[in-house]
Amino acid sequence: MSINEQSGITAQWYALITDAQSANGIQLDTPLESYLVHTLIHYTQRPEIAARIFAIDYMLAQHEQGQIRSTQLRELADQCLLYAGLFPQYARQRHVRVSYYVNIGRSAYSDLAAGEHDWSEVFAEISEQFVTLMDTLLAIHQIDDPQNPDYPLDPLLALQTWQDTQSQQALKILQQQTGTRNIVDSSSCSANKTTKH
Repeated sequence: MSINEQSGITAQWYALITDAQSANGIQLDTPLESYLVHTLIHYTQRPEIAARIFAIDYMLAQHEQGQIRSTQLRELADQCLLYAGLFPQYARQRHVRVSYYVNIGRSAYSDLAAGEHDWSEVFAEISEQFVTLMDTLLAIHQIDDPQNPDYPLDPLLALQTWQDTQSQQALKILQQQTGTRNIVDSSSCSANKTTKH
């Protein structure tokens, strides 16, 4: 791939992420935005990530040392972020919730942040802002056509994701699919009823 092609792809991803942030009402700081764009570029040509079992990979990475451990944790964390934000529907196929990817990804980024290297602060911020980054990726699905009924999350997955992670994009998708804005109130009432004896 030529330098011009590479810079063109990078510019397209930046534009898409900028649009997704606008659609989601958020603003990522420059290091997070750059990291997200470069992660997307890096993994768009790697279909083999579909075969991974993330929990096992996370445990295996814990037994490694030094650069091997860092590399494995970073790949795992990045791929969890992409699955949670771009391919959340695969959670149902794997019989897990989207929060499975969120929890493993956050933990892996947090482990990376604890290491001694130049990216520690960025990894710590990504761990803290994981759901915001996931929401940015989820918002990409509706940039071209906000009325597109082909949502990345079905109603049950959207509800689970919102309840598990407080994802604002999952809540927005759920509200669009159900045609109601009272989901937060209804959910709060249901939670209160189950806690009262």
